[in-house]
Amino acid sequence: MERVQENKKNLYEHLKDVKDFRRWQWQRHELPIVLLIVIMATLSWYIWIRAIWDFKDKHKSELIEIFWIEKNRLPNFATIWRILKNLDFNEFNTVFQKWSIEYMWVDLWEWLWVDGKVIRGTVENPNNEYQKYTSLVSVFSSKRKQVLWVWLVWTDKKSEIPVVKDLIKDLWLEWVIFTIDALHCQTETTKVIIESKNEYVLWVKWNQKNLFNALKKTVKSEK
Repeated sequence: MERVQENKKNLYEHLKDVKDFRRWQWQRHELPIVLLIVIMATLSWYIWIRAIWDFKDKHKSELIEIFWIEKNRLPNFATIWRILKNLDFNEFNTVFQKWSIEYMWVDLWEWLWVDGKVIRGTVENPNNEYQKYTSLVSVFSSKRKQVLWVWLVWTDKKSEIPVVKDLIKDLWLEWVIFTIDALHCQTETTKVIIESKNEYVLWVKWNQKNLFNALKKTVKSEK
């Protein structure tokens, strides 16, 4: 089930939609070019800022040739660091995903895992019951070992539950099976999945006593 779109834009054209926060006099290097270098480095496993800098230096001549860099001057370390520090992740992520889903295919009745993972080192108050941390919610294809969609969540601003519902609404997928943990075992979430013409498998915990006991009885009766 491939998403077919006419007049597909390349990644560079999509990245032009990311708002440049810099003042015009500081825009020596185009924001899409800098972001493309970061993406290329990341895909090559140069993940940290110093590693991205090493990737840029290692492939300097090729990058200058590919991107037609004037005066043979690539963005320096400070420029890359400042852009990554101030970039709106969700805005960038939305643009990147718009490009990626144009080339994505998903088989009918494919199983997709939806899950949120806390980013290590982001927990601000580990001894408090109401912790603040940053989480990545992703849609993962176990068949291809590929992340199809990802979204950043700051728990002090928004819960993971509405983010998952919004993800399912925004995805173009139909006739797939979403597997989600017990946190999302809620009526509204299942309603969104059904209305999007998909199916689901949810975990159920004992704290939802009525549903849990009903399922236990069902399983016993099937035996």
